[in-house]
Order: sequence, then C-alpha cells, then structure tokens
Amino acid sequence: MTLSRRQMIAGAAGLALMPARVWAQSNTGLPPGFTEIDAHPATHQIAPPGYDTTSIWGYDGLVPGPLIRVAQGGRVRRRLRNNLSQPTAIHWHGIRIDNAMDGVPGLTQDAVPPGQSFDYDFVSHDAGTYWYHSHNKSMEQVARGLYGPLIVDEPDPLDIDHDLVLVIDDWRLDPDTVQIAEPFDNFHDLSHQGRLGNLITVNGVFDPEQPVRQHDRLRLRLINSANARVFQVELQGMQGWVVALDGMPLEAPLPIAGAFTLAPAQRADLVVDITAEDGTSADLLSIEPNGGFGLMRFPVRGQSASVRRPAASALPPNPQPVMDNIAASPLHSMTMQGGAMSGLAPSRLGDEVLDARALAERGKFWALNGIVDRPDAPFIDAALGETLRISLINNTVFDHAMHLHGHHFRVIAPDGQLGPWRDTTLVPSGQTHQVALVMDNPGSWLLHCHMLEHAAAGMMSWVRVT
Repeated sequence: MTLSRRQMIAGAAGLALMPARVWAQSNTGLPPGFTEIDAHPATHQIAPPGYDTTSIWGYDGLVPGPLIRVAQGGRVRRRLRNNLSQPTAIHWHGIRIDNAMDGVPGLTQDAVPPGQSFDYDFVSHDAGTYWYHSHNKSMEQVARGLYGPLIVDEPDPLDIDHDLVLVIDDWRLDPDTVQIAEPFDNFHDLSHQGRLGNLITVNGVFDPEQPVRQHDRLRLRLINSANARVFQVELQGMQGWVVALDGMPLEAPLPIAGAFTLAPAQRADLVVDITAEDGTSADLLSIEPNGGFGLMRFPVRGQSASVRRPAASALPPNPQPVMDNIAASPLHSMTMQGGAMSGLAPSRLGDEVLDARALAERGKFWALNGIVDRPDAPFIDAALGETLRISLINNTVFDHAMHLHGHHFRVIAPDGQLGPWRDTTLVPSGQTHQVALVMDNPGSWLLHCHMLEHAAAGMMSWVRVT
C-alpha cells in the first residue's frame, strides 16, 4: 500500500506544535499531596502553520491535558478548578474507582459550577492505559478539548526503547476561520453516527513524528478520544503485538495482522518493533474507505541492533474477579433503538411517553429498552459480587460503543469463549454482544453509548450495585 497523508483542510501543509498557553496557578491551600488541574479556555495551533490558532477548552490550557502518571497502587489527587463558562466534572475512564470519585453529574456528584472546585482522590489499583475527560455536556466539552491521558505503571518496566502515549482525536474546524465548528447539538449528528471531524491529530498535533532506529522496540499506548469516529488502525514498517485492551493485559500477546478497530473511548497497548530500513519511515495509519492516511510517522535513523528481539511477553495481569457458572447467571437484555433510517417507537422520557416527532423536537433520537435518557430506576439492581450477563442488542443502522463505568466485562463469543476484559465494546449495526461481568464495585454506575452525541440524544442508562 502506498502511504499518503490527507490534508483535511484545503491548502494545508504540515503542522508544527505551538506551545500551549498555560495560566499561572498556585497550590496554596491545597490538601497534602494534591495538585490543581485548571479547566479553562486557551488557544492551540491545531491547524497547520499559516492558519490562525484555534480556541479550545483544556485542562491547564493543554490539548490533550497534562499526562497523569502514577505507579500501580498509587493515589491520584487532583483539585479540579473550573474556569469555564459552563459547569463541568472529570470522569476517570476505565479506572475501577470509588463511586464517589467517578465524576458523573446527577449520579455520583454535582457538576462543578464556574469558579468552583472539586477534589478527586482515589487509588489506581490496575496498571494500564486510561484517560480522563469531562462528563458534563460531554459532546461539547470533549469536542472542545477537555480530555487527557492517565497512565498507571506496572511495578517492573518493560524492555523497550520508547513508551509513547498517543491520544488520537478528530476535530471539526470551520475551514474559513479554523475555529471549532458549532453548533454541537445539530440534529444530523445527534441522529446519525455522531460528530465526525475534518482534521485528525495525535497529542494535539497533525502528522507528528518520533525519530526511531531500526529494531527499536516501542510501547504505543493508543487512546481514542474522538466523539464518534471509529478508527481502523494499521502499522507500516512496524511489526508487533497487542498486549492490552482498555487497560487490561491480554492473557497472551496478540500478533497484529492488518488493521484493528479502535472505537471511541477504547485503548490499545501495542508492543512493536521497527522493521523499516534506515533512512525510510515507519507509520501509524488510519485506514479509510479511500485509502490509508498517516496518523503519525516514525523516521528511521540508524540501527539499535542487527536483528529483532524475541517475541513480546504478556504483561502481568491485573486482579480480576472469578466468574463461576456464567451460563446459569442472570441475563439482562438492553436493546438499542432509534436513530436516522430506523425510526423510534413511542418511548418514555421522564414521566412522559412521547412519539418520535415530539422526541426529535427535544433533540432526542435514541432509546434503550424504550427509555430515553437516564431513568430514575436502574437498568440492573445487583447484589455486590453477583455474576451476570447483559445482551447488548443493536436494532439500529449505526454502530454503538457501549461503555460501563466502574467495571470491566468480557464479551461471550458464540462458541462460549470469553473475550478479553474491556470497559467499552463496539456493537455493530444489527448485531448483539453478550457480556459477562461480576458486579464487584458498589455504587451507581453509568451505562451509555460513548458516541457522545448518541448519549446526549438518549442512549444513557445506569446500574446499581448494593
């Protein structure tokens, strides 16, 4: 395949990273061990040089927000300071966390008003690749840049030359102004696939590069922070393995052959060897219907060894609950309904049952089991430690990335085999994913589509563990 890079804005050249503006902040008055993280407007050079900067919202004014890195078992202590014009909150995605720290307004905390703060304090029990993002008006606030990476390191480092955190996003920019296109709640995005951008960045940069040597070994921590885009990722000039998904190590490394899927909110840890020749380039590609386009380039300069290293070993497992007698465990069904080209039967919104027209007038196009938005009663009321199954049934013409807070689950294959531990599963149109899990984390936990426009337009539920 011939590599080409799409200029997603007419006339664009390469992108050089402009240092982000960071507001001065003081830790005066913070509890011991806390650091302040300030959500505020800033500007960032998202479009290539020669264009204006883009107004964004960022944690500490950065896109992505500051890397938070702790050792397994370490504490994360952050005081969120809200200097935005809207209330906000932080959800720590994929971390099996105390419920009070999960960051979901209306379910686990109140949204933090402008000018106010909230203290997040939790233990990072599981090593792996995670991320944090706004969970209030998410389809707008995440699209404006409110997200960042969270890495929990294993006790023993891997034998690698580079450990790279790669946060992949797509931006919808007005080609004339290079400002983030509005509105965020247009009916097309809400009722179709969601908000798709016209410029893709890695760590806030278009077409970045990382110099390497032939036979270098890299750990690539991929995070899909896009509102709705499903990436098909492929390697060129690199060979390797998937070693973890959604933060959880695989039982055995999975050799990478061709493109693999990275849905919104999903993560994939890769261990790859640079096989491209000295003087050429290895590339991370996004495979689109009309070809492969570069996400990031790795120019090869020199050689670190004459031959490749032995195959990668499995990462040490995180502690996971034991699921006994899965076939006999309770089965709960959740049917995804609505969206464009499917129609939505009369569904309940709060205390009312409304037809599709009345729901559309309120910006609601999707339902879960005939219910629009998060209901008062939980979808599942489970006992602590209970093993159960959920059938996620997609009766729409669009794919949905279903995410459960506070837990990981395993997709059950048709032959009964269990897939890897995940916190987000992409359910294709017309298909059903049955998942098994142990409800081992007490509290009220959100269950929703992570195509953020779908969640805003109705695909939101919750479970309770008591």
